[in-house]
Amino acid sequence: MTSNDKGFGDVLNSEFRSDHDEVTDSFDAMDLKPDLLRGVHFCGFKHPSAIQQRTIIPIIKNRDVIAQAQSGAGKTTAFSISALQKIDPNIKACQGLIVSYTRELALRIQEHIIALSEFMNIECCACIGGTALPADMEALREGPQLVVGTPGRISELIQRRALQTEEIKLFILDEADEIFSRGFSDQIYTILHSLPKSTQFVLHSVTLAQNVLEVTTEFMRDPVSIQVRKQELPLEGITQFYIAIEKEEWKLDTLSDLYETVPITQAVIFCDTRRKVDWLAHNLTTRNFSVSAIHDDMEQSQRDGIMKEFRSRSSRVLITTDLLARDIDVRVSLAINYGLPAKHENYIHRIGRGGCLDRKGVAINFVTADDVPMIRGIERFYSTQIAEMPMNVAGKHHPKLLAT
Repeated sequence: MTSNDKGFGDVLNSEFRSDHDEVTDSFDAMDLKPDLLRGVHFCGFKHPSAIQQRTIIPIIKNRDVIAQAQSGAGKTTAFSISALQKIDPNIKACQGLIVSYTRELALRIQEHIIALSEFMNIECCACIGGTALPADMEALREGPQLVVGTPGRISELIQRRALQTEEIKLFILDEADEIFSRGFSDQIYTILHSLPKSTQFVLHSVTLAQNVLEVTTEFMRDPVSIQVRKQELPLEGITQFYIAIEKEEWKLDTLSDLYETVPITQAVIFCDTRRKVDWLAHNLTTRNFSVSAIHDDMEQSQRDGIMKEFRSRSSRVLITTDLLARDIDVRVSLAINYGLPAKHENYIHRIGRGGCLDRKGVAINFVTADDVPMIRGIERFYSTQIAEMPMNVAGKHHPKLLAT
């Protein structure tokens, strides 16, 4: 890959802007391989989303692409379709490499690709941390055309020459802002420097921080820059409430009240830290409530077992952190923010993702006085309204805090 002196801050600084005017409003008009198009329809996709309309064709046409959009816009489907269109099934070697920042998200991408390629002779392998390295090395010897993985595991496999890069023609960096904010820059640069200079580079990021811009400047060639505004990710269908709680220590009692008064088919409770997840799970269990807890400090096998139980509905309530907010692909009826997200962007990851609430259900936010600026900021950011939960439903420890 050659470096590019073009800066991108000016390209993507408006609410909606693209330097690529082509919009393709149907999958049938994208000239996809027949078996791929069949897979798209098989998965139930009828009409491409805004980001799919703008990014699939440029990727297929070998353009480097920067896609800036909130999670939930359909970007995983966009780059999965594009990658499958470009892969030669007759070449048993890695031709497309996708890197994401968590194990669960990488596995979800693999599952997505496998579903879309149902009628294609293409293999997709997931290589993630927390699993046996020799197993990944053995899987790569089979010559999967697409490889999905986490930064540390992918960079290690490349350095060990277990993952051959000579045939790679497409590299996709998913959730680049999260990858760099979590300290994976060294691994990403190791990967990028190992790729052929002709490799096409596709980058998705919710925000374009300086370290993300530096990567685009160094490794991308005249990229197509596309931004999908947040208004195209509506929260209609999700009933949003807040419960004003005077003291942090009263949240547990309020949650207990909710347990006893609100019918819960299946719910996810989001906390700010791993320590809070463990604390809340312990205290709810002590009160004889049945809950499961999951966070990134657990062994992968333990996390897999917990998610399997939750997907099968053996477990009805899951407590987790922001790290896994994007990765829970189970439709639930209720999402509770025990603590508000640290960033506005994470709110939609928690309650607005198609995999979480499927844009239907209820979201409840626990709000103390210190949280008022954040909850108001979330309302402005998403152009939405979050109403106070009726007193007779929410419990007793929630005097009115938020003036309208």
